[in-house]
Amino acid sequence: MSQTVIEALLALHHGLPRQGPGSDATTRRLLSLAGPGPGAPRALDAGSGPGRAALVLAAEANARVDAVDLYRPFLLELLDAAERQGVHDRVRAMCCSMDRLPFPDQVFDLVWSESAVYNIGLDAALRGWRRLLAPDGVVVVTEIEWAADEPSPQARAWWEPVYPVRTAEENAAIVRAAGYEVVARLPLPETDWWEEYYTPLEERIGAADLSRPGMAEAVAGTREEIALRRAHGEDYRYTGYVLRPVDRPATAWTTRTETPADVDVIREIVRTAFPTAEESALVDALRADTAAWIPGLSVVAGAPDGRVAGHALFTRCHVGDEPAAGARAGRGGARRPAAGRRGGRDPGGLDAARAMGENLVVVLGHPEYYPRFGFERASAYGIRAAFDAPDDALMALGLDASRPVPGGVIRYAAPFGV
Repeated sequence: MSQTVIEALLALHHGLPRQGPGSDATTRRLLSLAGPGPGAPRALDAGSGPGRAALVLAAEANARVDAVDLYRPFLLELLDAAERQGVHDRVRAMCCSMDRLPFPDQVFDLVWSESAVYNIGLDAALRGWRRLLAPDGVVVVTEIEWAADEPSPQARAWWEPVYPVRTAEENAAIVRAAGYEVVARLPLPETDWWEEYYTPLEERIGAADLSRPGMAEAVAGTREEIALRRAHGEDYRYTGYVLRPVDRPATAWTTRTETPADVDVIREIVRTAFPTAEESALVDALRADTAAWIPGLSVVAGAPDGRVAGHALFTRCHVGDEPAAGARAGRGGARRPAAGRRGGRDPGGLDAARAMGENLVVVLGHPEYYPRFGFERASAYGIRAAFDAPDDALMALGLDASRPVPGGVIRYAAPFGV
């Protein structure tokens, strides 16, 4: 599918109640099946769309919800709705991929995903999210599967190039292989397909501007999908799964803020990760500069055996006149961070930066590494360096979808010497 068709599909769905089958009633039922949890659970809504599930979790489970989606307008819809419903203090939004989540290990009591796991596949989702779960955490996910023993040729022909639909037994096997047990299953009712999804979508496509690039193809594909549901809906269904990990390792990777006892270890990690001692000296100089150092944003990664095995650092910079956090990735070059070289899974510290109210992170880094975590070319935001820098290596990530990303020239802390 071309990018223009994808953009047209997103525009077609923008402003609709849902981006897939579901209902608030089903969300509540799945929440009940998940069982009692902490009084104020921390929840991740992966592939949230406009966040209908996130709103229910925040309002009815008193959850603190991190909603993640790649389409920023959906997140802005969610934040607006959270403000109207009085739960804005319990909902945060982040624009990034649901399979590249920059959160520490074991932080979520609930990992939730409705009508979105097809974007990365059930197997990849369950394996990738397992590390995020707190010791008593659960995953709640809805997944499409065959409902008939012998699905029609028409249904098979339509779904085969779109997504590998499996039987309930095959999905249960994927669940077990990923290290979970099925706590509960809930087939979604037919009304979940129509009342807040296909019926509003049909109204939208009837008024679509077919002259927009990609829109004619998007409308044709959507009409075909809806017609298939009407003719062969008995062949496939969405099913909600409540899952709990089994045989969890006694220890796991963790992230935390550095302590004075970590300084020598960090120095050695940085020396190992970079070809010269210059980078290690830079970290020491940044630590000594009160205008550059942000307490709480020098983060170490702990290996399962207790070793400190990775490091990531964010220091104060400015974009125009607005404060931002600069991720250290090797001065003057496009490198992976030390944490990425020594056991870390991500740039590290992004969740801490978000929790501390930072709005923007900029990095001169590896153009194939940082986009996995939602970073985009800084030039797309009108952000530029005061020195020559490769356009694909200078990247930015907005951490708060409710705040605009500032543009302008990046001013780095004095120790960088730029």
